[in-house]
Amino acid sequence: MPQIPEKIHELTVGQVSARSGAAVSALHFYESKGLIASRRTPGNQRRYTRDTLRRVAFIRAAQRVGIPLATIRGALAELPEERTPTREDWAHLSQTWRGELDERIRQLARLRDHLTDCIGCGCLSLETCVLSNPDDVSGERLTGSRLMAERQERQGSRERPAR
Repeated sequence: MPQIPEKIHELTVGQVSARSGAAVSALHFYESKGLIASRRTPGNQRRYTRDTLRRVAFIRAAQRVGIPLATIRGALAELPEERTPTREDWAHLSQTWRGELDERIRQLARLRDHLTDCIGCGCLSLETCVLSNPDDVSGERLTGSRLMAERQERQGSRERPAR
């Protein structure tokens, strides 16, 4: 990993990429979503402050555990403008996100446990399919392949241009 002298306070996008492990395109994307910020040189090149490295590490760690970018942006927006996330920030936010992650884990475990049921089903029984009809929410209204037809009709109406 390339070392950047301490006296350098601003980093190029390439330096941030090399140090953080994030692709340049990811850094541009994070910037477009308001997760990180840069200033432009007179030659229109991006320059990032050193604290951007910690912000990128924070973003990537949160993404690895499945936190959506919109949630990460909200968390970063609560921090004072020039401050980097600290261990205390991460501890607070991870506690906040724990319930959401636990619920996702429960949902994924349920899907995994019922996946073998789906193999034998062939999706001929959408009335009781835990993948297409979780908790049988549509079973009282419709049954069988009519659910698929309804879903296709809704998608088709969204794709058709308005006249």
